[in-house]
Amino acid sequence: MQYKIENVKPGSFASENHWYPKALNATIHPMVSFFLNLSKERIITRYCHLHPMVDRAKLEEILSYQCKYFLWGGADLINSTSAGGKRNMVVIENNSCPSGQKSMPLVDDNKEDGSYRLLIERTFKPMLKPRKGVPALKGQLAVLFDKNFMETSGYAAVIADLMDEDVLLVPYFTGEDNDHIKVENDLICVLHKGEWKPMRAVFRYVTQKPWTRIPLHTKTKVLNPIVACLAGGRNKMVAAKAYDIYNTELEAFGLKINTPETIWDVSKTEIPLWVMKMGGQAVIKIPYSNAGQGVFTITNESELEAFMDLDIEYDRFIVQSLIGNYNWSSTSSTGKYYHVGTIPNAKGETYVTDLRMMLSSTETGIKPLVVYSRRAEKPLTDDLDKAADSWAMLGTNLSIREGNNQWGSDTNRLMLTDRRDFNKLGLGLDDLIEGYIQTVLSTIAIDKMCKKLFNSKGKFRMKLFKSLNNDPTLLDEIMKN
Repeated sequence: MQYKIENVKPGSFASENHWYPKALNATIHPMVSFFLNLSKERIITRYCHLHPMVDRAKLEEILSYQCKYFLWGGADLINSTSAGGKRNMVVIENNSCPSGQKSMPLVDDNKEDGSYRLLIERTFKPMLKPRKGVPALKGQLAVLFDKNFMETSGYAAVIADLMDEDVLLVPYFTGEDNDHIKVENDLICVLHKGEWKPMRAVFRYVTQKPWTRIPLHTKTKVLNPIVACLAGGRNKMVAAKAYDIYNTELEAFGLKINTPETIWDVSKTEIPLWVMKMGGQAVIKIPYSNAGQGVFTITNESELEAFMDLDIEYDRFIVQSLIGNYNWSSTSSTGKYYHVGTIPNAKGETYVTDLRMMLSSTETGIKPLVVYSRRAEKPLTDDLDKAADSWAMLGTNLSIREGNNQWGSDTNRLMLTDRRDFNKLGLGLDDLIEGYIQTVLSTIAIDKMCKKLFNSKGKFRMKLFKSLNNDPTLLDEIMKN
């Protein structure tokens, strides 16, 4: 085990421990600060002004929505455009328990715990309120994590401050014995200093196959509960279906979740046929991987062959249209979309970037918390050499797997929403609003799927889940827990 259980006490928050060095003293860009301080009413008025076919009352209902299960998410968005100049913020995925706090400049210099505190104040603390007629749970608070110690330790310190009590910071890695954690009487319990301690609530940053370690049903309150991962937050297969179902509802109100064209439930042998249908360029995803793992950009025969030669434990995949350069993007049913990319640098190079928008559900609606960006390693080229590594031009995730349960981060490609980096992204205020709306819509879609996966008695509907995601390996992982 790489970490020991820590007992985090109130007053232990120290900024230098919970931000990347380049973000620690960064000054937030005025436009991003302005966006984060916009009222719901002003956002709605602006969006409806630019999109006159959108139903204002429906949009107001959407931004006021209170999630039941998927309380905290972070969408990865691509700023794309068509040959005709139609711009779109496209949702690539929405992550349960996302990272990003360590990359976010302070909005208010006088509040040194920044949006760490906002998430705990707005979402985690209200979750702890006992429901009417239900006895309050007794026990401690904990933060469970399997990576990202910089952020998880920050959350533990802020929770300790806000709740004025000690908080346990508990490692919970995949593939380890984990004999320091058990579930007893439906309560998550942690072995600390020789004593089993029940947890009344846990803040979860367990991201690698979390359904193999944390049960679907616990009396211990969990942010986010495991169903949020299975319903789309860590399951791209079910997420794609959740978006499609919600889009059917949204169509009458002039709204839509923008996604790449997605083919789901694809067996490995079928993949070459779908890649061919998309013009030879596509993205193949193992639906249950994250942190940049299990995503394969296909732009030539050798990249497809390399994927087909891999031994992969799962049986079902999704294939999506590839958004690249205009000359080598997938041909989808709605035409070709390609990356807007960064403003060209002094060498005339444009880089692919994504935008991470983190938000959380509050008592007054879904609110943004964090905005930052990541760029690809190499610049986009107009013509794609057959020997070129397309992932180097298109992959933006910063996580680097350094071994079992060991992760690093390529912070050289991190682009902050500060005065220096944000201008390079070529984004305006309306792009930020569009990204926010897309993130909210995708969050609600997953939350609605969570609700569908429980029956009226609060029992998980395994038959329905199996019909949505009939992958024997995944189902076996869930059933074993």
